[in-house]
Amino acid sequence: MKLAILSRKSDLYSTRRLKEAGEERGHEVHVIDHLQCDIMIEQNALAMYYQGQKLTDYDAVIPRIGASVTFYGTAVLRQFEMMDVFSANRSIAITRSRDKLRSLQMLAAAGLDLPKTAFTNYSKEEKQIIQNLGGAPLIVKLLEGTQGLGVVLAETIKAAKSVIEAFHGLKARIIVQEFIKEAKASDIRAFIVDGEVVGAMKRTGKEGEFRSNLHRGGSAELIRLKRSEKAAAIKAAAAMGLHIAGVDMLQSDRGPLILEVNSSPGLEGIETATEKDIAGKIIEFVERNYQNKRGRKKNA
Repeated sequence: MKLAILSRKSDLYSTRRLKEAGEERGHEVHVIDHLQCDIMIEQNALAMYYQGQKLTDYDAVIPRIGASVTFYGTAVLRQFEMMDVFSANRSIAITRSRDKLRSLQMLAAAGLDLPKTAFTNYSKEEKQIIQNLGGAPLIVKLLEGTQGLGVVLAETIKAAKSVIEAFHGLKARIIVQEFIKEAKASDIRAFIVDGEVVGAMKRTGKEGEFRSNLHRGGSAELIRLKRSEKAAAIKAAAAMGLHIAGVDMLQSDRGPLILEVNSSPGLEGIETATEKDIAGKIIEFVERNYQNKRGRKKNA
């Protein structure tokens, strides 16, 4: 199988592990920087060029597209899809997951529980928003924030009102969420591959930090998921249409609460915590689906 990994840098842990896992299974693996791809579109003649060379004969692609380049990255992935190349995650599913508001709406519509959330069009009714969410403390998040950036804990009603006013004054799009005290600055990352939880870890923020992101200095440990947590994670990934996903959840008194579904979850934290070959699981998934696709073509 000729496999492409869409990634900005070949030395990133996740990219490197996927390349190693693919080559160990006898595949030809190329790392392609999606921002250096040129898309050519004309009737019945879709094509793609990378550093001046035409990309041909690829069987499958694994997207590792950063949030800051979602628009162009998914455009490149969409071109691969239209060239009949199997994609581990579809471009439309990645686009859905990157829109925090849209994804929360879809998760709620799918019957999943999540922290109570408010979104307004720069409303001046900050007091009403805070009351609707049950008062302080509250979490205020930038819609475009990633890796814990743009997330603020407002511990009092006065602080919450000031933070919301400040973000609105800057015309920044935000969501406001209830604070889940019993989570104790920890969350769960469940790693999904093809509708199955292949690994899970509990992430805890460093001392004095309410954010549990590993990029913010948090720590991770292996965790055995409850049946309800496993079911929620699988359902959340399916709601987004993602075959590969990192589902972030909070443990609350009312059960698991979905925070976010990540379409390009990092491998380093989960492989270190679980001591599992998650990269190999992803390659196996791609192999199965590529072979199934070939079988359907042969029988058509």
